[in-house]
Amino acid sequence: MTDIPRYQLEEYRPLHRAGNDHIPYPIPGLELYSSKGLTPPPMVPARCAFYRVSLVLVGEVEIQIGLDIHQHRAPSVCFTYPNQVFFKRGFSEGTQGYYILFTENFLDELVPSVRMPSEFPFFNPDGHPLFQLEDVDVFTGHILRIQQEMQEDRPGRVKAAQMHLYLLLLEAKRSYERQQLGVSPVVGDLVARFRRLVGQHYREKRQVADYASLLAVTPNHLGRVVREATGRTPSDLIRDLLLLEAKSLLRLTGQSVSEIAYQLEFSDPATFGRFFRKETGMTPLDYREMQD
Repeated sequence: MTDIPRYQLEEYRPLHRAGNDHIPYPIPGLELYSSKGLTPPPMVPARCAFYRVSLVLVGEVEIQIGLDIHQHRAPSVCFTYPNQVFFKRGFSEGTQGYYILFTENFLDELVPSVRMPSEFPFFNPDGHPLFQLEDVDVFTGHILRIQQEMQEDRPGRVKAAQMHLYLLLLEAKRSYERQQLGVSPVVGDLVARFRRLVGQHYREKRQVADYASLLAVTPNHLGRVVREATGRTPSDLIRDLLLLEAKSLLRLTGQSVSEIAYQLEFSDPATFGRFFRKETGMTPLDYREMQD
């Protein structure tokens, strides 16, 4: 079943690079670019089969990771790990920064991918993916050294890039720990577990009762706790990710509205159309045409 696109690193570059933005000596498994070389990103949800690090130096952008919405304001850094659903929108005029993308095994010689969530808390599902940087100059210094290794054909440049990327992550970890961010304050409670389950199962599980059963609570109890913590119902949060999926399929696939409706397990296209219009104020076809 087709769902939110999952990009490999080599597929992602054309979506964001201007055609003349050339890297003289690319390093397999690693991408780095600044806002200077960016083309407007697709304003639709996506998954990536790699790690992402974004640094905002000027301006801000809103980024949604799963069900959580963050304001990525200068000087802040944001991290996502493979297979997370994310969605960027609302770039302020003149927003500037850097993006680093690297494959799951790029740093295996220094820290195996299986240890990344414990080594770097911002790559942990229970951690904070976005926070303010305390020493931006040190962080950007490592970015510029990586950039230099990609621009010059020098011996050992792959290893040097790996080392600077590791030191960049270590600097972020130090800033993270100095701010005593730890893990999300709701981690371990019912709301946190519900949100994680929704992120995993929203396509096949649409009923609050499904999640209540997984969490060993009653639907009424789950609804009450989620509303108190978020101001929204469990059904609202399930619909949020379903809507992201629908937008992605409309924007990035050639499937008909009917095909998408049945794929997303609506009873018929009309029901899907009513859902989409209620959530966005437009029909699925209007949304698709607007994005072209």
